[in-house]
Amino acid sequence: MRPTRSSLRRAATLAAAGALVAGSLIGAPAQAAPAFASPDAAAGLAERLGDRSAGTYADASGKMVVTVTDALAARQVSAAGATPKFVKRGAGELARATAELDRSAKIPGTAWWTDPATNQVVVSVDSTVTGAKLERVKAAAARMNGAIRIEAEAGVLSTRISGGQAIYAGGGGRCSLGFNVRSGSTYYFLTAGHCTNISSSWYSNSGQTSLLGTRAGSSFPGNDYGIVRHSNSANAAGNVYLYNGSYRDITGAGNAYVGQSVQRSGSTTGLRGGSVTALNATVNYAEGSVSGLIRTNVCAEPGDSGGSLFSGSTALGLTSGGSGNCSWGGTTYFQPVTEALSRYGVSIF
Repeated sequence: MRPTRSSLRRAATLAAAGALVAGSLIGAPAQAAPAFASPDAAAGLAERLGDRSAGTYADASGKMVVTVTDALAARQVSAAGATPKFVKRGAGELARATAELDRSAKIPGTAWWTDPATNQVVVSVDSTVTGAKLERVKAAAARMNGAIRIEAEAGVLSTRISGGQAIYAGGGGRCSLGFNVRSGSTYYFLTAGHCTNISSSWYSNSGQTSLLGTRAGSSFPGNDYGIVRHSNSANAAGNVYLYNGSYRDITGAGNAYVGQSVQRSGSTTGLRGGSVTALNATVNYAEGSVSGLIRTNVCAEPGDSGGSLFSGSTALGLTSGGSGNCSWGGTTYFQPVTEALSRYGVSIF
């Protein structure tokens, strides 16, 4: 396959409205209702509330909900245009539950995240976590007095790399391109770090005759992002292939939020959709642990690694790994793209 813009894109594939109050005097201006809180505004408010909140999420109507532990915090949330929800545990208690898992349950096949809606840290275990390993997870949960909930994960949790097509690693292996980026007049592409770890040279064809570029950075485990410098800047374009003959222009990057509708593009299973179910997830792969991931109910399969997660025209993440498949469904985790952009000093275009 000749490395053109088009082929690269094919490879590329995350109101509490206050009532208007009439003035008591004729001609006095009415008080404007607070605007609906945006996801970023809600997240900022939760951060400022500190231990008086335990996170945010979008409800079924798309309105932002901010968890609170006291009445004063609830009034602040309402005034900001979001919906307050009273919960038992603040951010500090949930952070202690996460720290307990970090200390005693880093077992391949486990993953955990905070669920603001249920006010718990959820730890998932795949089919390989049995016997003494499962007992370790159960013991950690028991020590936290209800702050941790255990769930079974269908299938086996793994990174998503395989032999095939799309972007090819020198020496073997296939992944998917995430997003093209640039720094000044120099062009790169982002993909998963567990992909860039395996080779410095990346090609557009399985015969490895068309060089796309050379690795400029890689981070895995801990993170899961890598960057490849294009050998020909004409191959880079600022869109994502939608696997129906069309493309989506990507104009910027942003942070995901729980409840957000998202799409994923990858070379094995094409375009798939779903929603964000958690943020800041820790996943324990056989190769090592990765933290700070976006958790979704979007399916993925081997070879989709590194592919783009986006919402509308906003880049959100890079496909890291998960469990299940696109025949009966699954869970997929994504590296937030904003972290990779900041680390390498590059931008979406």
